[in-house]
Amino acid sequence: MSEFGVYSEVGKLRKVIVHRPDLELQRLTPANHDSLLFDDVLWVEHAQKEHDEFVARMRERGVEVYYVEKLMAEALDASEAGKQHVIERTVTEMTVGWSIVDKLREFLMHLDPETLTRHLIGGLTGAEARVYADRLGLNTFDPEVTDRISLIAAATDQDYFILPPLPNTLFTRDSSCWIYNGVSLNPMYWPARRLEAVNMALIYKFHPMFVNADFNFWYPPMGDDDRFNVEDFGKASLEGGDVMPIGNKTVLIGMSERSTGQMIEQIAKALFEKEAAERVIACQMTRDRAHMHLDTVFTFLDRDAVTIYPPVVDQIKAYSVRPGKKERDFDVTKEKSFLDAVKDAIGVKNLRVIPTGGNEYQQAREQWDDGNNTVALEPGVVIAYRKNTYTNKAFRNAGIEVIEIDGFELGKGRGGGHCMTCPILRDPV
Repeated sequence: MSEFGVYSEVGKLRKVIVHRPDLELQRLTPANHDSLLFDDVLWVEHAQKEHDEFVARMRERGVEVYYVEKLMAEALDASEAGKQHVIERTVTEMTVGWSIVDKLREFLMHLDPETLTRHLIGGLTGAEARVYADRLGLNTFDPEVTDRISLIAAATDQDYFILPPLPNTLFTRDSSCWIYNGVSLNPMYWPARRLEAVNMALIYKFHPMFVNADFNFWYPPMGDDDRFNVEDFGKASLEGGDVMPIGNKTVLIGMSERSTGQMIEQIAKALFEKEAAERVIACQMTRDRAHMHLDTVFTFLDRDAVTIYPPVVDQIKAYSVRPGKKERDFDVTKEKSFLDAVKDAIGVKNLRVIPTGGNEYQQAREQWDDGNNTVALEPGVVIAYRKNTYTNKAFRNAGIEVIEIDGFELGKGRGGGHCMTCPILRDPV
């Protein structure tokens, strides 16, 4: 078996990357949670307990669990080039201002790996930066200096964020996603999330576990650092909650609130060129906060079983994209229905479809609470939030083993087990 690669949605999950809630979620306030894409502020200590339970349940089933923050710190410690890479892509003239960009980059290069990691994810205020600079004997943030040379420094107080907090790091599925024998570092739709992918690039490009591993970069191409520009990628965006490698060299990708047809074509082109996939099923969805990604209304439970939220899934238009006969062509066909396309792609005669449980009101509530956002640990075994009682009962009635965890705080960012996991090694089925 290869070291890394994701070959299905329900095969044995062997390795996964997660992020434990920390400083970045402590930065959420009633004033900023909307702009940071959360519906409410979280009780962070309780969210940590819920996440620890989530990790414990995976480890009990033999899953190797890696943490984003630990991998980042190890990559920074292992590679000076990696440290420079992530700082230069996080701190630019467009993010901190022309006058102070060089001084800030130099300051961040002095921070130890753990401290730098904490603030690349959790954010860094001007006041915190001054404390660190004083400890290091640097005058980088002396107001008598900065206020004279930097408009940004002169016009803002010390509580403003030099580095923004990235609370959605909790949902590791989105910023990078593994498709068969490669990974995509995703250009994300909302500016509040784009730096998450820069942090993941640090891991995949510079961590010792990945440096000599044999895998592809579907986006950006291997070694082409300059193409991964978090500031401008036109209309092309992609988030991993829309991406599902389902086996038989087929990938489902939602055309949703967050992922566009332009980026789906980029991924399809890369997959076809390496013959990693033969078919990409683009799933055109209605756009709404309640179902921002495909995996909020549809996930796999078993080899032949899926869960759906019918009011949305019944409206999905599916288009199969295959390699074309000419160099710059695709072969695109509209499918009879989304579920028919899934059934055909995985090669089953009957697809067991388990809808969100309860009446129409209960279904709407449990979809909002991630009842359809399950993560499979192996065929027929899933982790789900305990609060989705009607949906979990429907799963069990269909013969699915449901491992329940609390999600009262974790779910406030609109994500369940599928969203909170970035599988990096999963078996085929």
